[in-house]
Amino acid sequence: MRSRLKELRARDGLNQTQLAKLAKVSRQTISLIEREEFIPSLLIATRISRIFEEPVENIFFFEEDEL
Repeated sequence: MRSRLKELRARDGLNQTQLAKLAKVSRQTISLIEREEFIPSLLIATRISRIFEEPVENIFFFEEDEL
């Protein structure tokens, strides 16, 4: 799964720790998602989408070969 998380954090001036606190997860979780080593649960993805005021599918997506 790909994500635009790092791009959106930069856009909004958030570091990983700040985003983690807002999303109620650890900083390590944010780091793993950004490195594409962890697929967030629907709950985490929804929290993140609300923080950035973007639909979930604008933040997290699969490449065609991943499906």
